[in-house]
Amino acid sequence: MLVLFETPAGYAIFKLLDESKLSQIDDLYQEFNTPEGASSVVKLKNFIKFEDTTEALAATTAAIEGKLSKTLKKGLKKHVLKDVQDQLLVGDAKLGSAIKEKFDLQCVSNSNVQELLRCIRSQMDSLLTGLPKKEMTAMALGLAHSLSRYKLKFSPDKIDTMIVQAQCLLDDLDKELNNYVMRCREWYGWHFPELGKIITDNTLFVKIVKVMGTRDHAATTDLSDILPEDLEEKVKEAAEISMGTEISDDDIINIQNLCDEIISITDYRAHLTDYLKARMMAMAPNLTVLIGEHIGARLIAHAGSLMNLAKHPASTVQIFGAEKALFRALKTKKDTPKYGLIYHAQLIGQCSTKNKGKMSRMLAAKAALATRVDAFGDDVTFELGAKHKVNLENKLRLLEEGNLRRISGTGKAKAKFEKYHSKSEVFSYPTAADSTLKGVKREHEPEEETAPTKKMKLENDVKVKKVKPEPSDEVDGHENGDAEVTEKKKKKKKKSMEPEQAQAEEEPPVSEKKKKKSMEPEAEQSEEAPASEKKKKKKRQSQVQEE
Repeated sequence: MLVLFETPAGYAIFKLLDESKLSQIDDLYQEFNTPEGASSVVKLKNFIKFEDTTEALAATTAAIEGKLSKTLKKGLKKHVLKDVQDQLLVGDAKLGSAIKEKFDLQCVSNSNVQELLRCIRSQMDSLLTGLPKKEMTAMALGLAHSLSRYKLKFSPDKIDTMIVQAQCLLDDLDKELNNYVMRCREWYGWHFPELGKIITDNTLFVKIVKVMGTRDHAATTDLSDILPEDLEEKVKEAAEISMGTEISDDDIINIQNLCDEIISITDYRAHLTDYLKARMMAMAPNLTVLIGEHIGARLIAHAGSLMNLAKHPASTVQIFGAEKALFRALKTKKDTPKYGLIYHAQLIGQCSTKNKGKMSRMLAAKAALATRVDAFGDDVTFELGAKHKVNLENKLRLLEEGNLRRISGTGKAKAKFEKYHSKSEVFSYPTAADSTLKGVKREHEPEEETAPTKKMKLENDVKVKKVKPEPSDEVDGHENGDAEVTEKKKKKKKKSMEPEQAQAEEEPPVSEKKKKKSMEPEAEQSEEAPASEKKKKKKRQSQVQEE
């Protein structure tokens, strides 16, 4: 069983003398405590030496990527293929699969092999004869430096680094410029406070202070190259009646030096902006056309690189820069933010407040597609970004107009949409609404008139049927006697009560006052009735006594 061991000087091939030691991996380190014990476990069979640093760098780079280098191919053909029956122990599984595909050689790579290679490395000086420790250390250091330079030189993120640094420097310059301009306005405002209210632009203010100096020189200074005529007259008039304090020549010299610094920083910022735009158009043209060079550079800086930004989904790109607000909203169970850095894009700035969320979602989706094309595409142009921008502008126009029909669809739907837009917006005034007559009755249809008459007829028939007296049975003789007479009287009373009830239902309700008035004579009659009955009783009693 053979072992492939990598060193800075070359490849070493060892022969494993006792294969059973590989299974007893827990006690293997005790065998390698001394050089004699290490030589009893493994023995150097061949050593494939690198000729120079370039060859060592090429072999190391291939090993990192899991590929076979030319030096390793030659060494394996020359020294290993003779013993085809043996297995080859390799530290890297990818390298082992590459060797197996190339030479049809059985390769083993597991944790036991890793432990064996670690033990061999601990006794490498004694096992590899002819290579002093100092030379091995120098070779390792030189190879590490060469590998670092190679990675930095051929790194795909090297252009991203320039864009990230340029954007961060632009942000720092903006902060410094704001501080300097604020200090200049405050400093010069003690001498000429009216100038700050007349001139609102910071660059013009600094240039005027640089050219004019103190306000005493305002009348003799020509400001036509900086300001228009109307503003120039206002400045000169304000200088004559200014209420500022007097300052010395040393003070104005220091203020003018500060103005020089502000002007130089402003010029450098403009130059840096052009540099950033050129870099972004060369590296990510679609993203630059879609959302602008500054927003694109900020997104790349936030993600770390263009490749990392391309790996993020559109929902993440949408809220880049608003992570703090996102986690605060999730913690408090409130609405999550709709946009982050992408909020400053031109398309979102043109939206109304209610449509900013929709537009940021659509723009983030298109920006994610444009980023992937820029990162992984070959011979990339800005056609895709320009096409998406036109589509988004059309959608923005439709959203702002409030026409939320089919925004995207077939040509037939678009044709219908155009027909809808071509309708006249002139409305005719309804003259019938001016009529103020109240007695005008609505004309009824003949069907509506006939229907209620039929209902009335039916109701009358029903009432008539109710009112009709029932037929009385004829009496043939006087056999039944008084019983039949009483039954007829009861029937007549019932019949006489039915029309009275009907009349009571038809009569309108009587008011409470009338009820009270009608109740009073009834009460009087009821009181008179028992008095007359008492008198009759007394007369009867008197007659009985006389008899």
